[in-house]
Amino acid sequence: MSDQRDKPVPRPDTPCVAVCSTTFDDVCRGCGRTVAEVAHWVSMGAEQKEIVWQRILAEGYPRRNT
Repeated sequence: MSDQRDKPVPRPDTPCVAVCSTTFDDVCRGCGRTVAEVAHWVSMGAEQKEIVWQRILAEGYPRRNT
């Protein structure tokens, strides 16, 4: 029997929810990423992206309107 903890968590390609706003600080109010993380997302490796995903999920992002 395989250990589920070893399998990567399936995630969308990006945490972007098309609510882009960094008006008052350097963190997007929609996805929770910093301006630098948004700018470099396409060139980040899977491990770097997973670190960002874990942080933003722990902080209650991404905020989707449902």
